[in-house]
Amino acid sequence: MIDVQPEVRRVVVVVPVHNEELLLDACLSALGHACEGVGVETHVIVVLDSCTDSSLDIAQTWSDKIDATVVTVDRRNVGAARAAGFLAAFRDAGISSYSDVWFATTDADSEVGGNWLSTQLAHARRGARVVAGTVTPDSDTVSPALALAYNSGYRHRPGHRHVHGTNLGFRADAYWSVGGFGALATAEDVDLVSRLEHAGIDVLYASDGPVRTSSRRVGRAPDGFAGHLLDLELAIAL
Repeated sequence: MIDVQPEVRRVVVVVPVHNEELLLDACLSALGHACEGVGVETHVIVVLDSCTDSSLDIAQTWSDKIDATVVTVDRRNVGAARAAGFLAAFRDAGISSYSDVWFATTDADSEVGGNWLSTQLAHARRGARVVAGTVTPDSDTVSPALALAYNSGYRHRPGHRHVHGTNLGFRADAYWSVGGFGALATAEDVDLVSRLEHAGIDVLYASDGPVRTSSRRVGRAPDGFAGHLLDLELAIAL
């Protein structure tokens, strides 16, 4: 049975940032391309969390180019930063109703593909309320052995069951129905998706809008994706 939902008329994308001056420019450039041609109004909210580098300057440079709002917080907590971004969508982006709004989130160390938002909206038109996508590590610092180890334990196909904060989208009303992102320093994405599923909201695990993400081994969130790559690398070395 198809879950008929209102047509999406607006998209809000939240990007949490903590000292990402080396990668933020590429992230926002890619996001700008993804926002083009989706056929609905898009708005980007960049949340600068405890930044001490030039991330603010970079975000402000892009704010006019991609219709972005820059929000600053001092939490050093990725879950709180994502939550602040979606809260700002109500306060600063002029959203008064969530029935026709699509929320999406990615990370400042990642580059979404040009079809990232269009594929999410295509799934939304078919009734999806939550879309969890896949990621591909940047190949620059990934050895063949590490790539093999990563891909051997990763499902690059529909129904994969992976959850990444850098590739998530959801109906705004579904997001708020479970209280949104929790103020967790790590695994805030897994926590949100778990609460959505426990609330009876189906999650579509899609693979048609992958996001390329940094392959660094020291990340911003404890036990995050960088930690996973480091664990794989250490296992290979044993």
